[in-house]
Amino acid sequence: MQYIMLIGALPRSIVNFRGELVKSLVNSNFKVTGLANGSSTLEEKEIKKLGIDYIDYPVSRNGLNPIQDLNTFLFFRRTFQAENPNIILAYTIKPIIWGAFATRYIPNCRFYALVTGLGFAFQKGNRKKNLLMKLVVFLYKVALKRSSKVIFQNPDNKRVFVELGIVPENKTVVVNGSGVDIKHFDVKPLPGFPKFLLIARLLGDKGIREYIEAARIVKEKYSMAEFQLVGPVDPSPDGISLKELECLNGNSVVNYLGETDDVRPYIESCSIFVLPSYHEGLPRTVLEAMATGRPILTTDVPGCRETVTNGENGWLVKKGDAEQLAEKMIWFIENQSEWQRMANASRAMVEDKFDVHKVNTELLKIMELN
Repeated sequence: MQYIMLIGALPRSIVNFRGELVKSLVNSNFKVTGLANGSSTLEEKEIKKLGIDYIDYPVSRNGLNPIQDLNTFLFFRRTFQAENPNIILAYTIKPIIWGAFATRYIPNCRFYALVTGLGFAFQKGNRKKNLLMKLVVFLYKVALKRSSKVIFQNPDNKRVFVELGIVPENKTVVVNGSGVDIKHFDVKPLPGFPKFLLIARLLGDKGIREYIEAARIVKEKYSMAEFQLVGPVDPSPDGISLKELECLNGNSVVNYLGETDDVRPYIESCSIFVLPSYHEGLPRTVLEAMATGRPILTTDVPGCRETVTNGENGWLVKKGDAEQLAEKMIWFIENQSEWQRMANASRAMVEDKFDVHKVNTELLKIMELN
């Protein structure tokens, strides 16, 4: 029996983002173990309900402490040597880098990296950020030298890795994101009034600040428009604290609803889904909104641009441009007759390209498991 280890960062991602993939593997009689960090008792139970084992590993997800990173690597190495898997699939930066290094200590094990986005480390800026990028590029390059394949969720991210010399092109493949379960996210009727929704972690590069500023501009002209924000606080260097959010959101132009385990009621109650992100792998929340039958307003950046055909199922706007974002929000308010056409186009695109079962079939083929 083939033994597959799946390494992610957050425990809930194994269920929410990789759950259908895990089910496919279990149904094909593969032994599977999931690894993540900081699981609660409930999260661990949910993972084990998928029919797999679970191991919690130590990691500083956002830190640069070399001792903590060494501890992560050593834990992976000990675990891999004890478990002796045939295949390891890792996603997000630290599981990929330290998992790839640790895989070298077990014979005949294939390692696959799933790059779900370039993240904060690849965003150029001040001297400190540029040094961080150089370090991350170096670690990726060395770690992935012996990988079987590096899997990307959009062609732009792939091109960056190839152009930076991290991996050769013949070792790369692109899949259509993580996919979405089109039965779990079924089409729902559109509300008859303008309600905009953003679901994202509270990070600057998710476009939170631009969303709030655009909402303020729009409400000066159309006070009846509603704006909602759903998502958890994030401890990363780019995180926006609740205190900062309160300062940004003067007069409560945006209704912050906290975090949730089920985004469906929020998507179903909105008329337009918004994601003004600076970069993505391929945004799962946008796919979920498209599956529910919602027009999309997002940015013309890697990952996001793959989800929208301009004027068909929504609009793409320039990254970091609150005024252009507001202009398109006003377009939606003034062109309500176009909503349903765009909603239908969103659903059709999901069924054609982003159905999770199609994506997982492609992943299994890449890993030579079907």
